[in-house]
Amino acid sequence: MEDIVIATNNQGKINDFKAIFKNQNVIGISELIEDFDVEETGATFEENAKLKSEAAAHALNKRVIADDSGLEVFALNGEPGVYSARYAGLGKNDEDNIEKLLTNLEDVQDRRAQFVCVISMSAPNEKTKTFKGTVSGVITTERHGKNGFGYDPIFFVPELNKTMAEITNDEKGKISHRGNAILLLKEYLEGEQHV
Repeated sequence: MEDIVIATNNQGKINDFKAIFKNQNVIGISELIEDFDVEETGATFEENAKLKSEAAAHALNKRVIADDSGLEVFALNGEPGVYSARYAGLGKNDEDNIEKLLTNLEDVQDRRAQFVCVISMSAPNEKTKTFKGTVSGVITTERHGKNGFGYDPIFFVPELNKTMAEITNDEKGKISHRGNAILLLKEYLEGEQHV
């Protein structure tokens, strides 16, 4: 069975893939290409995911998986959206992004939001395939939990009565936007092996 190569340097994302592909070798692109980076110029999660997977597949001449994901807050017209990782500006971190979001939602009653993840899989001479996952929740007014990364400490999942940062990686893999998209990818790959 071939390695699963993920076009990311984000260890949190790599861990999410490893939680679902437990019996396969999941590796980040930095293990194969030094300083791999693709400018995310797409207007959608799908466009950005494709940019990354297609560039990596071309560079490695093999199948590569990439994702683009982020948070969409309905009261903010979908912000931060594709700018989720750099919402507070370039060079800022997760804490800065959370702080900006909480400030922007200070007097807002409707705090409904969703995490969106689009995974793309590209290989030389093949059409890129995409898989989309979402999870709905509510933005809290303060941080809760220590697990996860990004906006997880302020993303409350009503069905679990917890934020994403209060659940285990295994629980997250079963309900998260990335987990949902990865499961769709896994189903596709398993079907491919039975053809």
